[in-house]
Amino acid sequence: MSEKLTIAVVGATGAQGGGLVRAIAADKSGRFKARALTRDPNSDKAKALADLGAELVQANVDDEESLKRAFEGAHGAFCVTFFWDHFSAEKEVAEAAAMVRAAKHANVKHVIWSTLEDTRDFVPLSDDRMPTLHGKYKVPHFDGKGEANPLFAEVPTTLFNTCFYWENFIYFGMGPKRGPDGVLALNLPMGDKRLPGIGAGDIGKCAYGVFQRPELIGKTVGIAGEHISGADMARAFGDTYGKVVKYNAVPFDVYRSLGFPGADDLGNMFQFKHDFNEQYVGARDIGFAKKLNPELQDFQTWLTANKSKITVE
Repeated sequence: MSEKLTIAVVGATGAQGGGLVRAIAADKSGRFKARALTRDPNSDKAKALADLGAELVQANVDDEESLKRAFEGAHGAFCVTFFWDHFSAEKEVAEAAAMVRAAKHANVKHVIWSTLEDTRDFVPLSDDRMPTLHGKYKVPHFDGKGEANPLFAEVPTTLFNTCFYWENFIYFGMGPKRGPDGVLALNLPMGDKRLPGIGAGDIGKCAYGVFQRPELIGKTVGIAGEHISGADMARAFGDTYGKVVKYNAVPFDVYRSLGFPGADDLGNMFQFKHDFNEQYVGARDIGFAKKLNPELQDFQTWLTANKSKITVE
């Protein structure tokens, strides 16, 4: 058997990167092996990946030389940034540029760039339907990634459009809450529009599917597990937990004013997904995601599997 090809995975202890490392490790007969890039190889999360057979390499997206070393000899590289570490779109662009230079230096044959739309292509800064943030963005955590897309033309890349993680209901407290009326409500500013969503682990599995399809180099692919309305998500929560859960379509301005870090960014994000729902949903193909990842979960399947991780009371 020929030697396995290495996939260098940025953010390997995070949601997307971790899912990819696990997908590679689970495919014992596959032709790839995972190189997990992490700031701290001694962390419990990193050690868990090593236990699965991943090679651990210390690297930091802020340290281009470490990226060059980590990408050396790799066939593929999964590139991702995490806006919520620093709340800076400019920093995301700089990190993306460093990853491009490192991939070019290492002659990586297939890069996946986990990205999102630049919402300013849809809502110019002069459009006052939503506030401009940080002086030059509408949805900073989207716009920086989208702004970086052209940089990846220098290396063989698949642009990989992701969507809302259902894990937000676990880790960011976005699940149903009991309101002043005593009724449980799922509070989301999506009106009656559908929200593309996916389990974070399924993102990694889909990315693994992309690496197995070199014909996707130079293409843009978008994935989702389901396009689901807020009302249908509330119904799924109610059925799963045996409780009455209503859907509360929060006004965008109210959501923007909630005061937690990034509330204005997320309020604009939901408004973008609402106002340009046809385009946003249309860019995320469930059928194609299923081809990349035959184990793709819809929302009810994911919720049932993760029921114990979400408190609904």
